[in-house]
Amino acid sequence: MFSRRDVWIGLALVVSIVGVYLGSLALAPTGAEFVGSDAAVGELTGGVPWLEPLFRPGSGEFESGLFALQAGLGGILLGFVLGRLTSRRPS
Repeated sequence: MFSRRDVWIGLALVVSIVGVYLGSLALAPTGAEFVGSDAAVGELTGGVPWLEPLFRPGSGEFESGLFALQAGLGGILLGFVLGRLTSRRPS
């Protein structure tokens, strides 16, 4: 079924993903309010936005949730398209 090499590679991948996640949690500032990258750059450079958003979420958490939903739907769509493309290939 699976060789020992496959199991070790899978285990190494899981450990590295968990390590990156825990490392990012350790390096993240505590108590900081979520600010999007556009707002942060605007504050640093003093730039004026060209367009106004059509919809403003009520909180940073809601905005993060919408972004995660968008990323999840994009991943599902990408997986579907790649699955369809690989299933069309002759065996």
